[in-house]
Amino acid sequence: MEDEQFIAAFEDGSLPAEGFRHQDHVRLAWLYLRDQPLLPAIATFSAALLRFTRQNGAEHRYHETITWAYLVLIHERMARAGRAQGWEEFAAANGDLFDREEPILHRYYTEATLDSDLARRVFILPDRQ
Repeated sequence: MEDEQFIAAFEDGSLPAEGFRHQDHVRLAWLYLRDQPLLPAIATFSAALLRFTRQNGAEHRYHETITWAYLVLIHERMARAGRAQGWEEFAAANGDLFDREEPILHRYYTEATLDSDLARRVFILPDRQ
């Protein structure tokens, strides 16, 4: 699916929830960050993701700390590249963002923090040194 169609389907709720995987979350975050500065992208993406989860009866799955942390990491990686990259190039250069066996956020957060209700509701700063 083309980028603009992907964003539109996500925002209007027509994107099938069962096919919306982690890689799709990362791609959407990258698309928002490609087009917006970090703070507006966080606000827009978070609101759209919360709306998407509500529309699909999965509001309990929304996790603000994970959402914000990934957006910050993706933003940093985009900046470190030093130039604009296409999605495929970005994804190939940042495979650790997609690792589900050893999620990148475990470098920054304890499981207890990520499992907390507070971390689901509000962004919590990393608690690992």
